[in-house]
Amino acid sequence: MMDWSPIFISMKTASLSIFITFFVGLFVAWGIVKMKNDAIKIVLDGIFTLPIVLPPTVVGFFLLYVFGVRGPIGRFFIDFFSVKIAFSWSATVIAAVVMSFPLMYRSARSAFEQVDSNLLDAGRTLGMSEWKIFRKILLTNALPGVIGGGILAYARGLGEFGATAMLAGNIAGQTRTLPMAVYSEVAAGNMGSAFDYVIFIVIIAFFAIFIMDYVTIRKEKQWK
Repeated sequence: MMDWSPIFISMKTASLSIFITFFVGLFVAWGIVKMKNDAIKIVLDGIFTLPIVLPPTVVGFFLLYVFGVRGPIGRFFIDFFSVKIAFSWSATVIAAVVMSFPLMYRSARSAFEQVDSNLLDAGRTLGMSEWKIFRKILLTNALPGVIGGGILAYARGLGEFGATAMLAGNIAGQTRTLPMAVYSEVAAGNMGSAFDYVIFIVIIAFFAIFIMDYVTIRKEKQWK
């Protein structure tokens, strides 16, 4: 009988991580687009994009170094709140956020940069505040790219494996997400159970891509 806990853990992890990633990625992208100093922009862009180009296990190593029981943040939480971050459900969320953030950030930034700057200048001429320009002009025109980035980030968080294995481990009923469950079942020789988990992941991933394409096509038709 298939263990449903990896599905619930993955859905809960992906849902919280995309909530964090979406808004953080959105406003970080906005800040980078507005930045005038090219040198600082390049450095920050490299830092924010790094998790997507590094091997996930390397990212997981850095996360474990920071959030582990001997890491600066991990020790702080243990000493002051008696909360252990590493090898807990919170660790799965942290890993998913870090690994999915670059997709949200890059998608939102690309979408913002494609918006005609003349529209933004027109808003400033009319006396609109920067926050209102962001909401009414920039975000509205960049919405398909922003939504697409959010969907990709959600799917990436759902499928995260390497960083999760390093920081959260593979604890049944606690940190065993769907990718970890697939690995565990294959290692145990339970190919049937592994196949069930794989089918579930494939269906969610395909559904995410379908929604992203649907939103993009609808928006393009509206513009035409």
